[in-house]
Amino acid sequence: MELWRLITTFEASPEFNMGLDQALLETPESPPTLRFYTWSPDTLSLGYFQRFADVPRAAEAGAQVRRITGGGAIHHVDELTFSLACPVDHPLYQGPIGASYERVHRTIAVALARFGVKADLRGERALVSDRADTGMCFHHSTPLDLAWDERKGVGSAQRRKDGRVLHHGSIKLRNSPLEGDIATLERYGAPAPEEFAPVLLEAFKSELAIRTRPAAPEIDEREIATVVGAGYRAEKFLRRR
Repeated sequence: MELWRLITTFEASPEFNMGLDQALLETPESPPTLRFYTWSPDTLSLGYFQRFADVPRAAEAGAQVRRITGGGAIHHVDELTFSLACPVDHPLYQGPIGASYERVHRTIAVALARFGVKADLRGERALVSDRADTGMCFHHSTPLDLAWDERKGVGSAQRRKDGRVLHHGSIKLRNSPLEGDIATLERYGAPAPEEFAPVLLEAFKSELAIRTRPAAPEIDEREIATVVGAGYRAEKFLRRR
């Protein structure tokens, strides 16, 4: 079984969270890495191509940051955020890009089932959570999004660069003031991130046939995270588009 590194950084700052994800993408020697994290304070992350004005309630979050991936804005609170970083030729990401989303989302569905959640890919059906003009990721769904209770409950995105891929996403445990009536685990016991993470880890290990070793980011990864992370919250960067 392939060995992956497991990094857990709960209650990290928004700039560190985005900086470390970029470091995991851009460090060629980094081993395949699975990461679990949460945010402090609550943070709204803009998609790379969004304008600040595209999200009418953006200023209501405790902090704002810009992701290196596309898609809509996400309010990071009462959720578990994950990222996967590895070479782009890894079996998990071979073939069409859509197939890799399907593999990751079906793995998350296995973890959700442990809490009684019947989650599946949206397919061609419409969702109750779909809304226009909010700029929020969870108000816009695609056929490959993971949904339950006729609502979207997982938002994820990829960035591929120089032979590596970063795939990160948010799994909603409770409703957010900026996202409202979306799919969460509130009806299913609402585990804390620290309770949900081990269940998701076991799903990744079993479904992807991997083992993991707990680790901290390497010195060079932390340096990259510190340098580039500050830019993600710079006023000019947030509002430039």
